[in-house]
Amino acid sequence: MLQDTAPAKINLYLHITGRREDGYHLLDSLAVFAGAGDRLSLIRHDKPDITETATLTLTGPFSEGLKMEPDNLVLRAAHFLKQKALDVTKCSLPPVAFTLEKNLPVSSGIGGGSADAACALRLLTRYWELPLSLASEIAPFLGADVPVCLNTFAQRMENIGDHLSPAPRIPSLGMILVNPGVAVSTPVIFKDLNLPKGVSAPTTTQLPAHGWENAKAFAAFLETTRNDLQPPAIRQVPVIKDVLHALSALPEVLFARMSGSGATCFALFETAEKAFLARETLMKQQESKGWWCWAGDVLP
Repeated sequence: MLQDTAPAKINLYLHITGRREDGYHLLDSLAVFAGAGDRLSLIRHDKPDITETATLTLTGPFSEGLKMEPDNLVLRAAHFLKQKALDVTKCSLPPVAFTLEKNLPVSSGIGGGSADAACALRLLTRYWELPLSLASEIAPFLGADVPVCLNTFAQRMENIGDHLSPAPRIPSLGMILVNPGVAVSTPVIFKDLNLPKGVSAPTTTQLPAHGWENAKAFAAFLETTRNDLQPPAIRQVPVIKDVLHALSALPEVLFARMSGSGATCFALFETAEKAFLARETLMKQQESKGWWCWAGDVLP
């Protein structure tokens, strides 16, 4: 059996810098990964003559949200990679059986489905003994966030999310993630932006070449940035504003913002220990609301 984690992707800032003629939005974002994540395992299928490339069994607290999907991204990733591998290697590849432990909320702005697809590609390249470059080639066709999720270290995303570069050194951080249990429609949010096609602006965010001295300096930098999807997301799901208010009021919090297109929001702390203590405070305050809440480290 092969296993790997699909960690949550957090957009610390997300600037929409334009829109292409084909309708895709241009962006500039700094993405990191949290210790929270789904868990994916792979074994050789016990029915080697099946026609499917892969099968998928769903478990975990948020599995019900995926069971109605006819075409899960994990299965799409397996199909795409197999087709690409057959074109290149002409070799027969055995079918596999996936089990996905879904620990992250669905449609929550932290790249859960994309992280799962990227995790499937990593596992399959190991199992089928394929070069990871094949996974990198097909990742953009699975979704805009899949390429960044192939490597779970801090990266800057540009263009439509397909231009990636390693981020400067980010100091050690603790993080809280909170999701109020309400799904957000990403297409509706982008429509709310009402950007005309064929318009773009130069990227102006300057990242220090050698990173940030400490967590407070990093938080001060984030204060100069924004998430352009946060205002339309709050218009669609007003409870996001309540989450942000609760996070911003926590003891020793450095910074709070919505991730991606929401509704998950994050708060940053100097250490994971401070994040754990703040999470206890938050859970006591918001116990009746049933919010999903995680605390831990930002991955290095």
